[in-house]
Amino acid sequence: MVEKEKNNTYQEDEELKDDSDQVIEEEETKEDLEEQKEAEEEVTEEEEVSLEAYEALKQEKENLEEEIEKIKDRLLRIQAEYDNYRKRTEKERIAMRKYEAEALATELLGVIDNFERALATEVDEAQKGFYDGVKMVYEQFLEALRSQGVEAMEVVDQPFDPNLHHAVMQEEDESKESNIITEELQKGYMLKDKVIRPAMVKVNK
Repeated sequence: MVEKEKNNTYQEDEELKDDSDQVIEEEETKEDLEEQKEAEEEVTEEEEVSLEAYEALKQEKENLEEEIEKIKDRLLRIQAEYDNYRKRTEKERIAMRKYEAEALATELLGVIDNFERALATEVDEAQKGFYDGVKMVYEQFLEALRSQGVEAMEVVDQPFDPNLHHAVMQEEDESKESNIITEELQKGYMLKDKVIRPAMVKVNK
């Protein structure tokens, strides 16, 4: 009887031990599941953080690319403006050199006019030497002007051009075509390809 009770007690102990082991296993399994869940949640959070960081970097890259394009566009405009400025100043410099004699030539035209009036006066033999001297100085003046590109216009029998000529009188001459210059009243002058004084002329109707 005692042996039987011992066997029952031993069996109960074994059952209790098995139950205890099962409880422990269940608790360990529960802890493992919780740890796995926490690990998965951490991975998910890390993925979310990585995605946000990626999106932020992508946006920053797009912003930088946009800023670079703006800078490139600004540099291109500055380069174009500089090229235009350089071409304009070069053109002005060439024009300045080309027409640098204009101011002096314009001042001397009045002197040339006075020489021509003086040379148009009739002189006798006693004044011939003085006349020749004045004529020589006049021709030197003309040569000096020609060396700078200043030339008198040839206008008689030429078609009237308002860009070159200033009509102050008209006449009717049936032997000549209409709008033809019949007489030069004051010489006109060109500095290379630029009119520095239009010719005063009489034009046929």
